[in-house]
Amino acid sequence: MIKRASVLFMTMAFVISACSSNGASTSPAGASVAPVSQAPVESAAASSAGGAGATLVIWADEKRAKAITPLAAQWATENGVTVKVESIATDITTKFKTASQAGNPPDVVVWAHDVIGDFVQNSAIDPVQGLDTSGFDPIAIKGMTFAGQLYGVPYSVENIALIRNTDLALDAPATMEDLQVAGKKLVTDKKATEIMALQVGQKGDPYHIYPVFTSGGGSFFGLTSTGDPDPKVVTVDSPESIAAGQKLYDMGEKGTGALKRSIDDKNAIPLFTGKKTAFLVSGPWSIADITKAGINYDIGPIPPFADGTPAGPFIGVNGFYVASKGANKTLAQEFVTSLVPTLDFQVGLYQTEPRRPALTAAVDQVKADDPNIPKFAEAAKSGVILPAIPAMGQVWTPFGVAEAAIVGGADPKVALTAAAKAIREGIGK
Repeated sequence: MIKRASVLFMTMAFVISACSSNGASTSPAGASVAPVSQAPVESAAASSAGGAGATLVIWADEKRAKAITPLAAQWATENGVTVKVESIATDITTKFKTASQAGNPPDVVVWAHDVIGDFVQNSAIDPVQGLDTSGFDPIAIKGMTFAGQLYGVPYSVENIALIRNTDLALDAPATMEDLQVAGKKLVTDKKATEIMALQVGQKGDPYHIYPVFTSGGGSFFGLTSTGDPDPKVVTVDSPESIAAGQKLYDMGEKGTGALKRSIDDKNAIPLFTGKKTAFLVSGPWSIADITKAGINYDIGPIPPFADGTPAGPFIGVNGFYVASKGANKTLAQEFVTSLVPTLDFQVGLYQTEPRRPALTAAVDQVKADDPNIPKFAEAAKSGVILPAIPAMGQVWTPFGVAEAAIVGGADPKVALTAAAKAIREGIGK
């Protein structure tokens, strides 16, 4: 058995930029290989993997790969194995499934939990063996669990919230209506140019609009008897969802103008850091830019509609997964269960970007110096785990198209009915 690693992070100065949590894949691109660390002696890990020549290959997105590389390198040195951290620029989940089907995947892949159902359905990942879960945030373990089995080792938990420029808006709005009134006044007084920055874009953004849509009564799926999303019951075109769609219309370009297709993932944060709006709906990935811009800010829950339910965001969990067809499955299991759960590893990844660690001891260590950690957690109290069922993959594009159309002035009933039809057809394929 591998000895537990103790990793130093003083040399880590990497900043992870925001990764979209909406589950949609981006266009394919090539992969680059991060530095490799190799130790000269054979350890128990090397022996279990088939000798000192064993090489553990890890896939992660570009900036997570930079953070993981020095941690994995020291682990490799301490345990006498070779570790290669490969940086996959885009479309990592599709590339991973393709590699798995071809029989040559990496040994470990790093990504958000919402792909687990798809990975399991494609026989791409194995359950994690022998992990002591007692030290983790229960929501993180829930995110990594599918069909009653644990499929990943979590390292961070994240969600969006309302981030407010306290120089422009001293008080937090109690309702979404209050936010629109306050934002509109700032625009009228020429202290801002936008009521709020909630990214929509030309193709919609279901992840960011979800808490607003559900506060208005909308939903994507019905629930099973255990409270889990039921892929057999698509509710995007239910009367409640259509009523919620009307609220989005009222906030859109033919309504108050709080929601605009011209605000997307490229300019939402810059609008806030440029003092063009007092209100930003975003996650912890935006904090580095906000701090750099010198904005005085506060973080709180996304306000609900006055007559609605709490605006609970999706909660995402990021983790490490063992490839079913990897060349070094035993070594991969050792890596994810011996290094990823350590305090130093989790704090080290947090230091690259302030996403809440999955390990409770790591949260306790970092929150004393980071008041944003409990504030984002408070904003997630009414949130729900982002569904990891394969059917969720059929929601993003059709619902996003409907959202963008409604914000642009289309009839909510027509747009959501079309989206629901496309979702049902996608699930039925």
